[in-house]
Amino acid sequence: MINLPNLVTISRILLVPLFTYLCLSSPAGLNIPAVVVFLAAALTDGLDGYLARSRKEVTRFGELIDPIADKLLITAALLALVELGQVSTWAALIILAREFSVSGLRMLAAADGKVIAASKLGKLKTVTQIAAVTAFLLGITWAPVLMWVAVVMTIFSGVDYFRNAQDILKSSME
Repeated sequence: MINLPNLVTISRILLVPLFTYLCLSSPAGLNIPAVVVFLAAALTDGLDGYLARSRKEVTRFGELIDPIADKLLITAALLALVELGQVSTWAALIILAREFSVSGLRMLAAADGKVIAASKLGKLKTVTQIAAVTAFLLGITWAPVLMWVAVVMTIFSGVDYFRNAQDILKSSME
């Protein structure tokens, strides 16, 4: 049976196509409908975890699908903004490479029965990515600077995850 936290996570996934449509159907710049849907989806990221922990409804499904939902949302946003010519392909590539790399690391950990929880740097990375995407959707002139801050945070958090998972990496190579 699907619980409330998992329904919240699934709602984030369902908002991705709507967000993408709204983002791509309007000219670059002030795109309030896309901002509203993007922020609603982004807010569900914290809400689902809070609900799962507070209601003692943490599930393996939720632990698996939550990071996938996060990746789908940020991937859709970055690809749409690249398509609109607002975000550098390099910035998007760096962010997406880190996201897939850390997801792979989490899969290695899961194969050993371990869970790699979100770190403080990982959460800060997420906040900077959401802020950067939002700035682009609002047409804020300094959005490119914020995106490069997000890129730097993305790199730092990725390095941090791999540095802290040396035991997992070593055991997977044996």
